[in-house]
Amino acid sequence: MQTLFLRGPSVTLRMIILVILSLVLMTVDHRWKHLEVLRNTLSYLLYPVEYVVDLPIRLYYWSEETLKSHQSLVTENRQLRDLQLQSRVQLQKLDILEKENERLRQLLSATPKTTEDHLISEIISVDVDPYRQFIVLNKGSKEGVYIGQPIIDAHGIMGQVVFVNAMTSTALLITDVSHAIPVQVDRTGLRSVAFGTGQTDHLNLKHIPHNADIRVGDKLISSGLGGRFPRNYPVAVITNIDRNAGETFIEVRAEPLALLDTSREILLVWTEGREQPVPEIETPPPAAEADKEATDEE
Repeated sequence: MQTLFLRGPSVTLRMIILVILSLVLMTVDHRWKHLEVLRNTLSYLLYPVEYVVDLPIRLYYWSEETLKSHQSLVTENRQLRDLQLQSRVQLQKLDILEKENERLRQLLSATPKTTEDHLISEIISVDVDPYRQFIVLNKGSKEGVYIGQPIIDAHGIMGQVVFVNAMTSTALLITDVSHAIPVQVDRTGLRSVAFGTGQTDHLNLKHIPHNADIRVGDKLISSGLGGRFPRNYPVAVITNIDRNAGETFIEVRAEPLALLDTSREILLVWTEGREQPVPEIETPPPAAEADKEATDEE
């Protein structure tokens, strides 16, 4: 009797084949980077999908701003004017302090202060894995983003870029369990390393002796050691210190200053030794220049 349905390989055999194929592809990609071109190609193809997925959020913020009443806009405008006035006064004070600091540096023959280039980027998605803390940015290698590049918000350091595509990049937050950042206490200069805990509300400082001059409320800034993060950027503030007599070191917890859960826009920082690429300006052809000169003479 002829069978109506042809049976293929069993489900178990298919699963084994797929697992073996996945291991082979991961090994090839990790050892020899043969899939880099394929990954970049897929990033080009999937970028419209990421944009469409993020579109409802963009529409929500657009509709929220559009539907505001006239009175709320007037009130917000008045508050922004007051804030702008206060900011101008503060900027004037900061300008005076900066000039005074520069004069003191010249008197002491100190190394001149270096400045970093910045680029505003927007967070387009967040990794939902509770054990890994990644964010995806809408800037990639076309804008000069590179692996290891620091990212900050208006309050402090957020993390660093770990993967770059042509139009997007992926960043690892400082609170991820695999992340560590060299820091120092702003008040005393004590150096340490802040380790991620997997939670966005605190970091751990390890190997700090009992006699260290450290207090709750001390501000932690980046020390610049290792060359990955620029110096003197805010990182966290000490929230708890446990001095157990039976332990060799004290346990120190700190809360990140960056708004890791709520920041929408961030800054990509080009550290010392890396300059932000300048887009090339197209020069008009000779014929166009001649027409322009003729027009000017007329």
